[in-house]
Amino acid sequence: MTERRPSPSEGRNLGPAPAVDPSQPVRAGTPAEAIDLMRQSARVRLGLSLTQRQLAAFAWYLDELVRWNARHNLTAVTDPMGIAVKHFLDSLTLTPYLRGPESSRLVDVGTGAGFPGVPLRITHPSLRLTLVEATGKKADFCRHIVEGLGLVEVEVVHARAEDVARQANHREAYDVATGRAVASLPVLLEYLLPLVRVGGRVLAQKGESAPAEVQQAAHALDLLGGRLLQIHPIELPGVAEARYVVEIEKAAATPAAYPRRPGVASRQAL
Repeated sequence: MTERRPSPSEGRNLGPAPAVDPSQPVRAGTPAEAIDLMRQSARVRLGLSLTQRQLAAFAWYLDELVRWNARHNLTAVTDPMGIAVKHFLDSLTLTPYLRGPESSRLVDVGTGAGFPGVPLRITHPSLRLTLVEATGKKADFCRHIVEGLGLVEVEVVHARAEDVARQANHREAYDVATGRAVASLPVLLEYLLPLVRVGGRVLAQKGESAPAEVQQAAHALDLLGGRLLQIHPIELPGVAEARYVVEIEKAAATPAAYPRRPGVASRQAL
């Protein structure tokens, strides 16, 4: 029988951890040290003060990701420090671009093990969240985390983005759409822009190729109704690779022909 781990809603207490300097390179550490590094970095870099309840939620999430990953291969990042920085903290770097009521409904496409959607929901309790994931085992893990944390107004959709965007209850229904490590920007925009209302935004988390991808996506932006707002550079402790958040506004309705049927966008990018 699989051991059942207590969730934060069952009163788990996060014990004290040794102080970690968020300006220093990331090293291997215990789960408690990893969560403490995330806490300090979120405060220093993002101005985000995490509560004890939120920290306990992240600690349980980390434990469950490590436990499930041993059986289901959900992520290539398996050490506690890597998870805390490259998954949790990286997800939270979208925080400055969430604008209160204007960002109240968010869809996270290709969420994988819940990133960036679930960390954002932990820190933004009023966020109405939809997680879209095409891989069954990853969607199952997301449901497990959502249920274990007692998160309300969170929907996990096991489907391809192209199919979801053609459903009336999802098409142009969101204030913000996110995508992280899903596809090149021209492809990603065909997944995301149909889901966003006119006046809403896409927040695409990209690596060092972001400036080049933005240039390659000029035609897709024009065709799908998007307008580039800004490319925001992002820094993570101990991560040398350049990272960016590409912020795009939905300036006009997306033509009904998009997205194309599943698989076409990845084979024939706009």
